[in-house]
Amino acid sequence: MSERSHDGLLVDFGGVLTTDIWVSFNSFCDLEGLERNAVRELFRERGEGLALLRRLERGEVSDEDFERDFGAMLEVEPDGLIDRLFAGLGPDEAMIGAVEAARRGGVPVGLISNSWGMGIYERAPMAIFDATVVSGDVGLHKPQPEIYRLGAERIGVPAERCVFVDDLRENVEGAEAVGMKGVLHRRTPETIKTLEELFALDLV
Repeated sequence: MSERSHDGLLVDFGGVLTTDIWVSFNSFCDLEGLERNAVRELFRERGEGLALLRRLERGEVSDEDFERDFGAMLEVEPDGLIDRLFAGLGPDEAMIGAVEAARRGGVPVGLISNSWGMGIYERAPMAIFDATVVSGDVGLHKPQPEIYRLGAERIGVPAERCVFVDDLRENVEGAEAVGMKGVLHRRTPETIKTLEELFALDLV
C-alpha cells in the first residue's frame, strides 16, 4: 500500500456505523400511516422540524420535550417517539470492523455525533473509540467548526491530519472547512476502500 497520508479517524454514528437512517424513518412512516417522506420533509423543507432537532442536538431540550413537539408536528403519539423513529436501525458490522481495524493499526479513532437524545447511544459501539464527542454533551452540533476541532483535540491529532466520515454532505463540508479530509459515506465497500488508501492499512 501507499504511504499513510493521515493520522486520525473521526466518524459519525447514525448512518455510518449503522444502516441508513432514512430507511428507518421511512419504515416508521409506513407503520404510523404517514406519507413516506413525512419525517424527511420536516427536516428538509419545513424549518420548524430542523430547528427543534438542532435544539435537541445541543441538549437544549429534553427527549420528552422533543417527542412532544415533534409528535405534534407529525400528528403521532409522542411517547417513545425517538425509539420508534430508530426502530429500523441496525449496526453496519463491516464499518464497525473497519474502525476497529484502523485502531488496531495504530490510528487514533473518535466519534463525532449529533445526538437524538442520549438513549440511542446504548446501541452504539462506544468501546471502539479512543474518544467521543456527542453534541448533547458539549452544546455544539455538526457542522459547527468547534465540534470538529474538539474531536481532533480529544484524539490528540491535528485537524489537518484527521479524516472525518459522515453520511450528510453538510457535515463533511464542515469538517473540510477546518482542514480535515472529508469522506462522504454512501456505500460501505467504497468508504472502506477510501480509508484503506488514506491510512495505508488493510481494514477488512
